[in-house]
Amino acid sequence: MTGPQHPDQALFAGEAEVPALAACDHYAGSERFMRKALELQAARGGAFDVTLDLEDGAPVGREREHAELAVALLNDPLNRHGAVGVRVHEAASKEARLDLQTVVRGAGRRVAYVTLPKATSARQVAEFVNLLQGVCAEAGVAREIPVHVLIETHGGLADVFRIAALPWVRALEFGLMDFVSAHQGAIPEAAMRSPGQFEHALVARAKARMVGAALAKGLVPVHNVTVDLATPGAAGSDARRARRDFGFLRMWSIHPAQIEPILAAFSPEPAEVERAAELLLAASAAHWAPVRHADTLHDRASYRYHWQVLRRARRAGVALPDEIERAFFSPA
Repeated sequence: MTGPQHPDQALFAGEAEVPALAACDHYAGSERFMRKALELQAARGGAFDVTLDLEDGAPVGREREHAELAVALLNDPLNRHGAVGVRVHEAASKEARLDLQTVVRGAGRRVAYVTLPKATSARQVAEFVNLLQGVCAEAGVAREIPVHVLIETHGGLADVFRIAALPWVRALEFGLMDFVSAHQGAIPEAAMRSPGQFEHALVARAKARMVGAALAKGLVPVHNVTVDLATPGAAGSDARRARRDFGFLRMWSIHPAQIEPILAAFSPEPAEVERAAELLLAASAAHWAPVRHADTLHDRASYRYHWQVLRRARRAGVALPDEIERAFFSPA
């Protein structure tokens, strides 16, 4: 008799499994902050991703030089974990093509993902993906470069399920500030921060719709930044509510002090990890048939949930039991 299948094969046959991305996406725009972000990432063992911002971070008139700087950093020895992406200019701008050409030609094998801001429709995102694919072909880059799409316009939200179904798209990100501004004063400024961003009906509906679209297509839903840098714990509090109440699996950071609170908020609790480990070992021993564990009947539905707990915990740097490491994470 052969041994039990790995959870990835046994539990997700025919379903789109959400990619295992870090829970924190740290944005940096200027050269000084970009280098600091890479240093922090290296010191933290790649526990969070870094996005080099070619949009808001680029000095006006020096977009090419800024993109070339990003290429140099992507190829720098500090990029030890292959977890550095870029945000390019919006698709309607002439700079978007320049960003893609510069980054793909110079670091197409190193860039972890490309983030597209201000998506206005599924058609526009499809055209952007086609452009990226064409640039990759011209540069001789055979790999698929994941695309993260910012949902922050009326059109983007209306088309969000169609956007989520497009090839190469791996994450949907909510853009709170632009989304509120797009309503031309109908949504109050207080909804750009907490608690309004979680309580205003239009914003809460938009977040829930975007998360639902992402998860339905096996994508990672990413929560917007916390702009409150003065209140201790603000980013961690927002991250906990985004995870608990809306189902987000990842969140932006714009200040180094926000990184650890975000990672902690998205990391499973020790007791949850322990329960998941015990259950998955029992399920594996039963070849993924239903089992009774702690006086509760479990089957593949609950196994899938607890497997995601273990994956999230490991991605966040939580130490897992040796038996779990050997059973599920050691090379075959």
